[in-house]
Amino acid sequence: MDLPDASDEALTEAVVDLVLRGMWRGRPDSEYRPMADAGLATVKGPVVLPTERAKAAVAQLLRVAAGSEQEEKITAAYEAFLPVNRRIRDVCTAWQCRPDGTANDHSDEVYDAEVRESLEDVHEAIQPVLRRLDRVLAGSGRYLTALENALDRFDDGAPQWLASPLCDSYHTVWMRLHQELLLVLGISRAEDEAREEELVTRGRG
Repeated sequence: MDLPDASDEALTEAVVDLVLRGMWRGRPDSEYRPMADAGLATVKGPVVLPTERAKAAVAQLLRVAAGSEQEEKITAAYEAFLPVNRRIRDVCTAWQCRPDGTANDHSDEVYDAEVRESLEDVHEAIQPVLRRLDRVLAGSGRYLTALENALDRFDDGAPQWLASPLCDSYHTVWMRLHQELLLVLGISRAEDEAREEELVTRGRG
């Protein structure tokens, strides 16, 4: 399924961005109205969601050729990404909740510093993966830039830049990267979860 006007680069870029993000919130009418009019977005109050038509069109647009050398190289980067993906989820959970399950009120500076150190380990681990990906997937270099920007803002004292869905936080950017990898490779969420578990388990062994 193609986008209704593939020659409209602005529309195409907007639809891809919406699908990768999963939703837009608080955007001006001028940004989402063309997508809504084309049947590519649904508007629910301040929230804009991609339609199934938009998801299918973007999946088709981003998918690299099956069996190609490019797919092979991106798959290798994706499989290096997955174990680190498990670690960023653990970091975000630790930032939001204490080990006993209670909410982290950030009164324990030692605990928060330990979480920040774990985040640094994750950031160090993902950098070579993203540099490797950037050599085989056009435009993917933007993710490292966005992650570093979020990390800088977090360190400047804005805690929402770690995991808030309301800004381009570290976790929000990470999820967009993950979604793009799935669409580029044509991998379902179920397949993704199974592969991550397999790689994490293998790494422990």
